[in-house]
Amino acid sequence: MSMKLILASTSRYRRELLDRLHVPYDVVPPGIDETALPGERPGPLSLRLSIEKAAAVASRFPDAVVIGSDQTATLDGMQSIGKPGSHERAVAQLRAASGRELVFHTSMSLVRRSDGFERAITVDTRVRFRTLTDAEIESYLFAETPYDCAGAAKCEGLGISLLDAIESSDPTAIVGLPLIALSRQLREAGIQIPGSPAQAR
Repeated sequence: MSMKLILASTSRYRRELLDRLHVPYDVVPPGIDETALPGERPGPLSLRLSIEKAAAVASRFPDAVVIGSDQTATLDGMQSIGKPGSHERAVAQLRAASGRELVFHTSMSLVRRSDGFERAITVDTRVRFRTLTDAEIESYLFAETPYDCAGAAKCEGLGISLLDAIESSDPTAIVGLPLIALSRQLREAGIQIPGSPAQAR
């Protein structure tokens, strides 16, 4: 018997990542307030929001496995960096990141209300930018328009050319969904992925 899987996200990047696992799923927007709490740091914020997104949708579909995910970023471990939303803010973010390190905190939560199944994880990805000129920044933004990406860093596209190095235990985490961890947690929830041991028999 197949088990229902729901992605609690409107992000096209997360849909593209989940498509790689070749498992059927539905998309349901979580519709939660994503405002940070007073004094809340980016890492804990992303974890809390991923849990709340999954819980909001799971309350409506208790028998489904629901995936919630969120991502935040910090510059040099201190300054919180969000999605720029505009060309001007993207330029400012990339100028600030030039020659420095961003840490992306990608959190993911899986919930199935009917039997109490719950998993939550945060994967940190360290991204070191090379020194960027204004001309390079403008050229990149013209080509990619990454205004819906944290830090304006669309690393699955041309943004990779802005970097010196990436360090992560899960290479897809920076795009928005850590597929290594997700594959493991889906197996734990009883959802088999093509190529997994149960499918290979």
